[in-house]
Amino acid sequence: MTATTMKRSTKRSHKTVKGQNLPRLNFTSRSCHNNIRIYQNWKKLPYSSFILPLCFLFLITSCNNKIESKEEQLPTGIQPWSENPSYWEYQGKPVLLLGASDNDNLFQLAHLKSHLDSLALVGGNYIRNTMSDRDETDEKAFYKNEKGKYDLEQWNPKYWQRFENLLQLAKERDIIVQIEIWDRFDHAREQWQTDPYNPKNNVNYTYEQASLDSLYPDHPGQNKQPFFFTPPTLQNNKVLLKYQEAFVEKLLSISLQYNNVLYCLDNETSGVEEWASYWATFLRDKSGDTNINMTEMWDHWDLTSAEHKRTLDHPEKYDFIDISQNSHKIEEENWNNAQYVFAYITERPRPVNSVKIYGSDAHQPWLSRGISTKHAVSTFIRNILGGFASSRFHRPPHGLGLSNWSMQSIKTMRKIEEKVKLWDLKPMMENLSDREENEAFLTGKSGETYLLYFPEGGEVKLDLSSYPQQFELNWISLEEANWGKRILLDGGDKRSIAPPVDSGSLALIQVK
Repeated sequence: MTATTMKRSTKRSHKTVKGQNLPRLNFTSRSCHNNIRIYQNWKKLPYSSFILPLCFLFLITSCNNKIESKEEQLPTGIQPWSENPSYWEYQGKPVLLLGASDNDNLFQLAHLKSHLDSLALVGGNYIRNTMSDRDETDEKAFYKNEKGKYDLEQWNPKYWQRFENLLQLAKERDIIVQIEIWDRFDHAREQWQTDPYNPKNNVNYTYEQASLDSLYPDHPGQNKQPFFFTPPTLQNNKVLLKYQEAFVEKLLSISLQYNNVLYCLDNETSGVEEWASYWATFLRDKSGDTNINMTEMWDHWDLTSAEHKRTLDHPEKYDFIDISQNSHKIEEENWNNAQYVFAYITERPRPVNSVKIYGSDAHQPWLSRGISTKHAVSTFIRNILGGFASSRFHRPPHGLGLSNWSMQSIKTMRKIEEKVKLWDLKPMMENLSDREENEAFLTGKSGETYLLYFPEGGEVKLDLSSYPQQFELNWISLEEANWGKRILLDGGDKRSIAPPVDSGSLALIQVK
């Protein structure tokens, strides 16, 4: 790509009147302040009585253009919504981020373009991308020489081109990419044997120089790998940290060119706080004047744990919160734990994301815990009703990926969004009675709109006692993602509501 420059003329336009050289007013959106200065100078001239009214008209036009231009130039990158920081805005408009995709490291996917097309077609606008290279067909980040050794001081262009392709294709489809920079599963057990950072696989250092071992057989959740202790406040491993920093800088050299990117430091980490703090500071410093939004994803399934306080208590460090691991909790507990987080951050609200929703009938080991297809769909809907800024189905087999149930769920929520914006509603479970545990979930705006979700069948009472108006109830089935029958509902009392199907449905109730 070649750079071109545009040369501006240094000549100023003048008009001579009675010996005066007068700059011309410039009626473009950028000229308002300059025109005001010119107008103030013209007021001193002897002919001002007849020319000032006309100039003033032109000046107002110039400033109006300036105002319109300012509206058009609102920040376009993904960022917390200025009017409601619990949600995201993109291209100057609030957005609800919904997604599903088939890979952790989506940038390595062979049929990436068609996959993103399929997601966008059903209303998806949110994906996850770890910078991983664990699969057999994946490219590694570093150059590999003819002897099969990696050089950590040279890049593999194919790896980084795949990454940029993902960001560009996503940008073209208004899809937000949540990047996870480090993934503990890349550097332990059998994956360590092919890892470029393993001294036996590179030409840059020995085991002794890098303070590394040849085997790390334990589950990475035990956090025994020195790879995650390199910062100065920990083991101060300068040999290895040098290459980690270079990797992150290379990533940023590409990602900072795109404004559809969110940053997560790690995938479900059980690492120490100093590791995360180091990289949070590093990213902020290396981003310079470019605004980035960043978080850490902790592994603990209990959102009330001290581990999660590292993020919840530090809005100055982490711009949003990701509580994906809450999807290991089922039904009522899943809802209550998330609501605990929202209550905890009430005074300093931030977007709460869930970039991974677990659950699939295809993953047998988790079915005994209830982490099934039904759980995944229910969690997705509960998240949205509960106030999450994003929800995405995890890749198969641990999640549904981009499958029929996930696509129908996204389509259903987009159809509801055509009638009501979720950021205008608040959870209001206290308005339900005769409710069993996990039977129904409610969000709404009192007296105007109620969105009621039934994961299965059931019957509950909705309190409309204070509102004698008539309401219209519209059913939509998750299985079909289509609106069903409409029912007129009289207010002024508690009204019993039961879903027409037992496979999951929502009732949108709005005042007539």
